[in-house]
Amino acid sequence: MIRQRYGNLFDMYEEITDVNPGELANEINGVKYYNPMMIYPAIHYTMGGIWVDYELQTSIKGLFAIGECNFSDHGANRLGASALMQGLADGYFVLPYTIQNYLSDQITVPHFSTDTPEFDEAEKRVQANLDHLMSIHGKRSVDSIHKELGNVMWDYVGMARTKESLETALKKLKELRKEFETNLFIPGTQEGMNIELDKAFRLRDFITMGELIAYDALNRHESCGGHFREEHQTEEGEAKRDDVACWKYNGNDETAPTLIKEPLHYEAIKVQTRNYKS
Repeated sequence: MIRQRYGNLFDMYEEITDVNPGELANEINGVKYYNPMMIYPAIHYTMGGIWVDYELQTSIKGLFAIGECNFSDHGANRLGASALMQGLADGYFVLPYTIQNYLSDQITVPHFSTDTPEFDEAEKRVQANLDHLMSIHGKRSVDSIHKELGNVMWDYVGMARTKESLETALKKLKELRKEFETNLFIPGTQEGMNIELDKAFRLRDFITMGELIAYDALNRHESCGGHFREEHQTEEGEAKRDDVACWKYNGNDETAPTLIKEPLHYEAIKVQTRNYKS
């Protein structure tokens, strides 16, 4: 029955790890031991937490957050398959009946004119970015830089971080941004569909996001659940909470973001340390 229902997962696992979890590994005194599947928390722990109402709308009107990026009602939405379940539930069963409530009165809103200085400025800025990326003519593909970014984030800004690892990450991310801006290669042209050009735009955002996560983790002298600072833990090794913060983008990627903090005051709940032993 397990093979019938989940056989493809065993096949995927074997393809990735070269280990067959259903294969007999050893037999001692008549007891059979099979290869265990290695399962551990991954980088999706850096996601989650945006406030939404019961229609999955954030505090910004018209902006909805679904799946792992909202705190929602699902207490286990950081755990792989159940995170997928929340995304499917939000997309299939919630949003079709909530977004329309927001859009119901939008028919009376007049169309925004594109004949404005702000639109012209935005269009010129996007075109300048397009021209810049296509003019670099370097030797690195988008995917190779993307993979290097992933390695930096995994190795230095992963589940457990330290002051030293985060400072190293920020240094490497700045070097990677310079590599992106000076040695990127995008085949093809701007005309028509160019997937590599589209990926390059997203990769630039990913580098910015990676730097922001590293900045926040370095300046956050606490552990936030899965965001574990090794210097900030209880005697039992649990996450030690302290404050809350957000960051303001200052208009360009060369300028560090501005940290904004505020104290947390709870009236209806008692703040407790998350403890996985209880």
